[in-house]
Formats: sequence, C-alpha cells, structure tokens
Amino acid sequence: MDLTSIDDLEFFEQISRSQSLTEAARNWGKSVSAVSKRLAALESRLGVPLVRRSTRRLTLTEEGHRYAAGALSILQQKTDLEDALSVQHGELKGRITVHSTLGIGRKHIAPLLGDFIRQHPLIQIDLELSPLPLNISGTSFDIAIRVGGLSDSRLKAKLLARNRRIVCAAPSYIGSAPPLRTIRDLERHNCIVLRENNADYSLWRFGEKEQEYVDVRGNMISDDGDVVTDWCVQGLGLIMRSTWHVNPLIQQGVLQQVLPDTPTPSADIYALYPATTKTPRRISAAIEHLRQGLAARIGS
Repeated sequence: MDLTSIDDLEFFEQISRSQSLTEAARNWGKSVSAVSKRLAALESRLGVPLVRRSTRRLTLTEEGHRYAAGALSILQQKTDLEDALSVQHGELKGRITVHSTLGIGRKHIAPLLGDFIRQHPLIQIDLELSPLPLNISGTSFDIAIRVGGLSDSRLKAKLLARNRRIVCAAPSYIGSAPPLRTIRDLERHNCIVLRENNADYSLWRFGEKEQEYVDVRGNMISDDGDVVTDWCVQGLGLIMRSTWHVNPLIQQGVLQQVLPDTPTPSADIYALYPATTKTPRRISAAIEHLRQGLAARIGS
C-alpha cells in the first residue's frame, strides 16, 4: 500500500491503534522511516505534535487523542454512508476490523473471513491476532471474537458456537494407560498441560454450577495449543482442550474423548461488537457468516 494514497484521518486512526511505529510499519508492509516521515508531515500540516515517540512505545498527546477520536467518528460516518448506499445495489462494502486470539483465529476465523471476502470482494478485512484476549476498554474494533462471555453494557454479544473444554487422548495412549473412570483417576495419568492467559494452568475444572478441580501432573508443558495437541496425537498423554480445537480430530478418529459423562464448564464462542443504535449490514453479515462457518467446521 502506498502511504501517500491514504487519507490523513485513516492514516492516523491506524497509527493510534498501534503500540509503536514499528508495529504500524509492519502492518502496512512499509519501513519505519516511511511511516515516521508521513506522520511528521501530518504533524507539520496541523501545527501540533500528535504522538510522543520512544524506542518501544507510541503515546498520543492530548491533541493526538482528540484527532484520533475525531478521525474514528468521521471514518465511521463515511463507512456507514457507503454501507447504506451499497444496500441499494445489494453489495456489501467497507472496512471491518476483527480481533481474535491466535489459536481460534488462525484455525477458524482467518479461513472463514477469507471465504467472506471471496463472496464480498468490496469488503476490506483488518484481522488482528494476539496471544491474549482483547482489552476491550479504549480499543477500537468492529468484531472481537471471545471464548467465554463478557458482561459489558457497551457491547452486544452474538453466540457463534457452543464450546466446552474436554479431556481427550490418542487411542494408543488409552490402550496402554491405567483405567480412567473418574476425574480422580487423572492423578495417575500423564497430563499434557497448556499454559495460557497467565492462568493456574495445572488445575483442570469440571462440573457446571458446583465445580471440582483436579491438580494434574505431567512431564510436558507448553504455551502453544497446537504443540500440546500434537503431543497428545502422538500418544504421550491426556489434554484438556476446547471442542473447537479437537472436534475435527475426534471425528477423524485421531483422538478420543475420555470421561464423556463428566460435565465440564462451558466456554462458548461469541462475537462482540459495539452496541450502536443500528449495526451496519456488513458487520451483521460477517458475524452471520462466522456463525454458519463455525457450525460447519466444528459441528456446534
């Protein structure tokens, strides 16, 4: 993308959502010097500094916050107008910013958004993936994918798919390991542990209203969901993973669910979006596409 072709408002709105000029440059596929030069030209035209630069972080000045907020409002009005006009021709048009965590984002959300773009080529998708759930406060987005609910009056939540965390293992492990009839039997098994979101990752939770906890043990730990799943497929132990991640492997017979009659807490998948008076048609269409697509991909 040629930075000189981007409107000043769009340019700075995207700058304001970046942690640093390096991140902004990476998102555009440009050099840091090119982004810095464009930003300096904008500040020179306005006659005020918009950001405080440091080697690691980019912080907005008071004027920068005002300009970013105004830019977001104007760009939203522009997009809403284009969306309304496109309805007359049955076309979807405009930009959609989507946030998701890495795991479900890579495996399901990104491919489904690719399908959506093929159906609606006038749409622009900006997908941000991160290791941690989005910090909703003060963040600009159109759709945020969240595993587990969120109570926030500023947001609407659309259920995309039912999801639970279940225990499973490879048939080779089940055939050679001790019997597994109750959750207490887990203490005698090698449990492969996923470390995520700074949680107490060795505690596996069971039950609905009255939850039980098992402090599992094992000789393999990773912070990557695909890695622990691969270890499980190799027959190295048990894992507790979301159904969105393991259902396809269970359907293929690669993994088997264990303790299927033991309830586990729900962790349903939601699309969060701003609670505006009228949701733009492109947003509601994208959410519905994700809902139908997840149902087909994970069987929810």
